[in-house]
Amino acid sequence: MEKRVLFRSRWLPWMLLAPQVTVIAVFFFWPAGQAMLQSFQLQDAFGLSTQWVGFDNFRDLFTDSAYLNSFKITALFSLLVAALGIGLSLMLAVFADRIIRGALFYKTFLIVPYAVAPAVAGVLWLFMFSPTLGVVAYALRSLGVDWNSLLNTGDAVALIVMAAVWKQISYNFLFFMAGLQSIPKSLIEAAAIDGAGPWRRFWSIQFPLLSPTTFFLLVINMVYAFFDTFAIIDATTRGGPGQDTMILVYKVYNDGFKNGDLGGSAAQSVVLMAIVIALTVVQFRYVEKKVQY
Repeated sequence: MEKRVLFRSRWLPWMLLAPQVTVIAVFFFWPAGQAMLQSFQLQDAFGLSTQWVGFDNFRDLFTDSAYLNSFKITALFSLLVAALGIGLSLMLAVFADRIIRGALFYKTFLIVPYAVAPAVAGVLWLFMFSPTLGVVAYALRSLGVDWNSLLNTGDAVALIVMAAVWKQISYNFLFFMAGLQSIPKSLIEAAAIDGAGPWRRFWSIQFPLLSPTTFFLLVINMVYAFFDTFAIIDATTRGGPGQDTMILVYKVYNDGFKNGDLGGSAAQSVVLMAIVIALTVVQFRYVEKKVQY
């Protein structure tokens, strides 16, 4: 029998929803509406004079080779961050779930990066891989690897991917750990009695039961790679060398705040928002069908 909550006052449900609706309206719908309006305008660097230009800002974007290159960089970066972040955190969660002695220490140690701010994480990795001061860069040079993220595109991309994955891996680990602990131990024990090895038990029992958690983290990590990695890139490469690590969200900032192109920057933010919404819809429409609840 379905349980339903009945309110004596018809206004009480709306009053309970009002704080959250207000926050969403002020911090999402209002800025999104302003960005859409500004994307059809040409403004000076101080926003004092505006001119309606229609779709000219969008037309200029898709004829700009630097902006089109940002699409490729963002696609590669987001795929690497999501795949490596989810894969490594799942592996660490599986190993930590099997540890009996010292389990609390290992779990706490793996959660520590979550408390580090993205800008601080970027600075940490920048110092470790600095071509002049970095300890890791020095070790790589001693092994014959000429690491220089200031000049080499591959090194710069690898640096921001490693920093972004390290920052997000604790968040993924927490959810995978909770998912693994919610799986009944009787299922694992029954499979072990039937002769299934650890690898077979993982792929046949644990991983299918983790599919809701994996799907949730896939969506979260894609959004993280598109938006929340801004501070990491600003602290490490600032879009360089050249514009080889300038993902879409950083290009919005670079063109709007550094170059003073407010209309073009607003158009870029609208395109970025549309891409993220489309990716989320596709994930819920097609990927979610393979999720076993």
